[in-house]
Amino acid sequence: MTQTASQLTPPADSGYQPTSDDLAALDEWFRRYDGYAAAGDVSATADLAMFPLNTVTDNAAGEGSAQQLTRDEYLRQMAAVLGGSADLQMESRRTPHFLTASLAVVFTDAEFTIDGQRQRVRYADVLVKTGGQWRFQTMIQGGWGDHTG
Repeated sequence: MTQTASQLTPPADSGYQPTSDDLAALDEWFRRYDGYAAAGDVSATADLAMFPLNTVTDNAAGEGSAQQLTRDEYLRQMAAVLGGSADLQMESRRTPHFLTASLAVVFTDAEFTIDGQRQRVRYADVLVKTGGQWRFQTMIQGGWGDHTG
């Protein structure tokens, strides 16, 4: 069957404006995720993901990369990140950009205090609402390419 140009045109999108309920649901999702992360509960953070999970990063040489992680791979990698600190505190300022009621890209400016050392980071997450629940599907943050395989 031959497709016409109009069949290939993306659907019209005037820009989704999130409701206060949309914003509150996303804020609550991040409160849960942050709580699990601060507690080092990697399994609980994985329960909030949609697998395979995309990760996008770069390395010190400026080479970008992307990979997909299974749940087991995510658990192994994040255990090294979240499970190793005796004292982790996080302060985050998030800016969500809703593409639709069920697709959002969230930019985060955060400050982590790990064993008394403060560190600022910026990252982004792509979240997908499925089955009425938000799930993170893509994690984007620079600098991890030298630390992951």
